[in-house]
Amino acid sequence: MLKTLATFSTTTPLLSTSTATTTTTTTKLSLSSSSFFPLSKFQPKPTSPFPQTRRPISLRTPTMNILNRLGFGPKTPDPNSESAAIAQGPDDDVPGPGQQFAQFGAGCFWGVELAFQRVPGVTKTEVGYSQGLLHNPSYEDVCTGTTGHSEVVRVQYDPKDCSFEALLDMFWSRHDPTTLNRQGGDVGTQYRSGIYFYTPEQEQAAKESMEKHQTVVNRPIVTEILPAKKFYRAEEYHQQYLAKGGRFGFRQSAEKGCNDPIRCYG
Repeated sequence: MLKTLATFSTTTPLLSTSTATTTTTTTKLSLSSSSFFPLSKFQPKPTSPFPQTRRPISLRTPTMNILNRLGFGPKTPDPNSESAAIAQGPDDDVPGPGQQFAQFGAGCFWGVELAFQRVPGVTKTEVGYSQGLLHNPSYEDVCTGTTGHSEVVRVQYDPKDCSFEALLDMFWSRHDPTTLNRQGGDVGTQYRSGIYFYTPEQEQAAKESMEKHQTVVNRPIVTEILPAKKFYRAEEYHQQYLAKGGRFGFRQSAEKGCNDPIRCYG
């Protein structure tokens, strides 16, 4: 911080025996760094080596981008385009030998991924985007709210060690499935609740689980249950974000069976 000079005007009455005159004196006060606070107080704190994001944490619903309204912002994908046809296709990735895939959307994917990382029998997790109309979307694309994607966690699990029902139990416990397009302060269609199945057995289990969970919540569940669509892996800095340290550099345990509270933003 540069040294600052502040000027104060004071009016001092000077009285004599014959008449009262008023003169104005100017006092210059030097605000040096040693006079008040050390400069170190104003130096930026060391930041985490992990990338920051523009993820909103306000309880306000983000206003529509004025550029979009004027026709200069991101365009809404054409559902009949070739890009949309690819994005709406099935997830053609192949799980490891003896493994199965499942996809879940439950708000911000950072905390959801860490929760699934801790489940015994889960062998791999990835965060990404699915269910949208744009081929190869970026995080910025998804955040516009125009692409139709959901933030999802793709879970690879060994059915011998982990049932799909166990994953569903974790899914319900990690979010509020009664809030439409919103989890806490995260608002937008990308934060919607969803179970995206790969097999008829998963579909049936998901529907039965939702009926059961509806009996323990006092508002209608808005979770969508749909076939898994093409999975677009999110940018590398999003992967295992909280286990790597999150925005503040404090690693959170991904050990199997860990019950430590999850700090959703690191």
